[in-house]
Amino acid sequence: MARVLITGGAGFIGSHAADALLGAGYEVRLLDNLAPQVHGGARQRPSYLNGDMELIVGDVSDAPAVERALRGIDMVLHLASAVGVGQSMYHIEPYVRTNELGTAVLLQALAKHPVERLVVASSMSVYGEGLCRSAEGAAISPDERSVDQLRRGDWELCDADGRPLQPVPTSESKPPSLSSIYALNKYVQERMCLITGKAYAMPTVALRFFNVFGPRQALSNPYTGVLAIFAARILNGRSPLVFEDGLQKRDFVHVHDVARACLLALETEYANEVFNVGSGTSRTIISVARDLARVMGRPDIAPAVTGKYRAGDIRHCFADLEKSRTLLGFEPRVRFEEGLDELANYLADQIADDQVEQATDELLRRGLVA
Repeated sequence: MARVLITGGAGFIGSHAADALLGAGYEVRLLDNLAPQVHGGARQRPSYLNGDMELIVGDVSDAPAVERALRGIDMVLHLASAVGVGQSMYHIEPYVRTNELGTAVLLQALAKHPVERLVVASSMSVYGEGLCRSAEGAAISPDERSVDQLRRGDWELCDADGRPLQPVPTSESKPPSLSSIYALNKYVQERMCLITGKAYAMPTVALRFFNVFGPRQALSNPYTGVLAIFAARILNGRSPLVFEDGLQKRDFVHVHDVARACLLALETEYANEVFNVGSGTSRTIISVARDLARVMGRPDIAPAVTGKYRAGDIRHCFADLEKSRTLLGFEPRVRFEEGLDELANYLADQIADDQVEQATDELLRRGLVA
């Protein structure tokens, strides 16, 4: 069976993808820098990694480490990335170095020794605002909300005449609208991989992940997925902080489904394609905060609605899965309620260093929250 390199393979999504690949009979090698923000300061091999996985501790922007990791490899799943919209707006150079330069270093090595297939993790953030429908029923790609609108607390998307727009599932055909450095990074990553893959006859697929949740997500990283951020607050007896009015809609997809999508992308006959990976359903942020507190046994902890906004945030975005179902054969299997129960069981014996207030203060100090 083929040997697969997973960059960022010791992390949340990478480790679950590695489990799925091992279960399907692949040999798996991981390249990961064990970043302290994700893994803590000890930089030790995570206990959840299967012993059959080879781990190379190194950075994707380090050419010798990448060359070493690619030896004898048949396929690459490129997940290594600095993640987080808010932090990307002030840690600009580190985000560009990891996400864009790191991808360039990987592709430079692959240009010399192409593999059988390359899969790269992109993000729903490349869409900016999700697709909407006008009062007349026309599909609309909304403009970004203006600063004046946000300062008024007028959160919803409207057309040029001030009429409300109805959010609808967003397909891969929607033009990108890059509202954060992280969104720009992810779009650059996917385009670099697709361009290089086509040039070197290396079949390449980009997967646009929506809001991924599940066990192993870093609880002490205040810029990780929103469910993990909320969980860290609740574990410490504090209210989850919800921006705007909490009615913004997102698509939450379980990490087991995401891992299976990675496997499908490595095995599909299609190349030079982009696929959504989500649940195909939408939930408001405030309802998710309440549901999480309930399954964690703390229904008394209500979310705190801040009425503030963050630079780079969007209002609504959830996935249209028609293309992924038809071409990739992807169908989400884990119901949101089942995934929350599994997450609650995982959280029962976890300790979280809640750094959300410090992170929010940093954004406030820099004028990125108002």
